[in-house]
Amino acid sequence: MAYDGAERPLRAPMPPPPDDTTFTPAGGPGPDSVLDSRAGSRPGHDQTEMFGIPVETAPPAELLRHILAFTGGPERRRVSYVNAHVLNESQSDPELLRALRSSDLIYCDGYGVRLGARLLGLKVPYRMTGADWIWGVAALCEQDGRSLYLLGSNPGAATEAADALKRWYPRLQVRGTHHGYFALGSPHSERVLEHISEHKPDLLLVGMGTPLQEAWVDQNLDRIDASVVWTVGALFDYVSGRVPRAPHWLADNGLEWIYRLAVEPRRMWRRYLLGNPAFLRRVMEERRRSDGRP
Repeated sequence: MAYDGAERPLRAPMPPPPDDTTFTPAGGPGPDSVLDSRAGSRPGHDQTEMFGIPVETAPPAELLRHILAFTGGPERRRVSYVNAHVLNESQSDPELLRALRSSDLIYCDGYGVRLGARLLGLKVPYRMTGADWIWGVAALCEQDGRSLYLLGSNPGAATEAADALKRWYPRLQVRGTHHGYFALGSPHSERVLEHISEHKPDLLLVGMGTPLQEAWVDQNLDRIDASVVWTVGALFDYVSGRVPRAPHWLADNGLEWIYRLAVEPRRMWRRYLLGNPAFLRRVMEERRRSDGRP
């Protein structure tokens, strides 16, 4: 289960996009740019609450700085994200809602959340998508000697993602990788926990999809030997290049879901064609309640 860069052939690197969040690869602005905060907010002090879940509204660079700072503390920290799909699931899954509310920091990873906040008259959070922020995290970890462990996705994807990160940041410490195809509470899960404990990463990135990733972290948090446990969804599929990203003109206008639906229709049709209208319906119902209308 150890990280083995030779497990699969190298793919062409997938550089992050240039944008105003300063998440750039080697050759662009370095870690100091990633740390360049545009606000003095601290997590927990600048939030908006949607459907019982507190979502951070500070800029992404500020949130990354605080998440990385968690690795220097004595307590184990938990970082999660929400998008329209996760918020939908949380309203019908009490365990998921509880797991999310147990997180130390929750950020927005979807334009649906931004739209919902705007319709509800709430402060609109920044969108902080994993395929962008991972490059800033890698830069900071390489600079400060912090280590990662990548857990999740299909067999080989986490290793390929580690390869891609190390091509941009060759001194980055990736302590281990493992796929996410094992049952909760299984002997396989126990072996994964043992492997993580052997290597003691500063940050464990868990990409199994909602609600499985949140359930696994919730069940095992006290036994995970990592300073920060961060659920990341399909991140490794994007970083490895297995799943292409949407063109910027779609992603920057909140239409990335159309591209994802076109690329993976069997997996995504229910989430987007049924889930998006359901999310908007929930938002409008909440808006009517807030306005005192029946």
